[in-house]
Amino acid sequence: MKLTCFARPPKFKNRLLMVIIGVMLQGFGLSLLIRLNLGTDPCSCLTQGVIKYVHISFGTAQLLCHLVTFLFVICFDMSLIGFGTIGNMVFLGYIADFWGWVWDRTLPVDFFRQTGVRFGLLIPVLAVFILGASTYITAGLGTSPYDGLPFILSKHIKNLPFKAVRMIWDIGFMAVGFLLGGDVGIVTVGVAFFLGPVIAWLGKKLNRFISVSNEEKSHACMDI
Repeated sequence: MKLTCFARPPKFKNRLLMVIIGVMLQGFGLSLLIRLNLGTDPCSCLTQGVIKYVHISFGTAQLLCHLVTFLFVICFDMSLIGFGTIGNMVFLGYIADFWGWVWDRTLPVDFFRQTGVRFGLLIPVLAVFILGASTYITAGLGTSPYDGLPFILSKHIKNLPFKAVRMIWDIGFMAVGFLLGGDVGIVTVGVAFFLGPVIAWLGKKLNRFISVSNEEKSHACMDI
């Protein structure tokens, strides 16, 4: 297998900036989703279930869960590994931990328990989280192991489109997270059913930041 991980495709700086912004937005949004207590994404739901049994931070548990799925990505498609993989796998949970620490020390104890706050922030926070996920994935510098495995499965399951494979994948993690005691709510269900299609739609919009013009292609050919 040709080793293509950590490749530097055209518009690399733009892509790397998208990864950094995407992971930071996703971690920021995740910290608020956890506090709103209306559910999180399926992967984080599973992580929440894990920390009920293992007394470690959310960020550390998220990293350990990713390391397990990372082994499968290494075995089946190393081309999915890149700067985005490391950014999401290593830093996302800890960014959420950091912002959670900020909220706990700057906001009143009952702030996120207020119904108006919870449902008033839900849509904007979810939009930030999904935008972050779409941005780092569209950058094309690798995905988290959790996001990468649906792509691998989609290549081997020819009769199902990627959107369906991603949906089934998210629902599976949501079910396991629920059994472990993770936070399942309207956000978890919504993300499990709609994150794949939304990522695909937003990806087309964000792709203009990394698309290569014909002039740039010709310059690239001359440099070869």
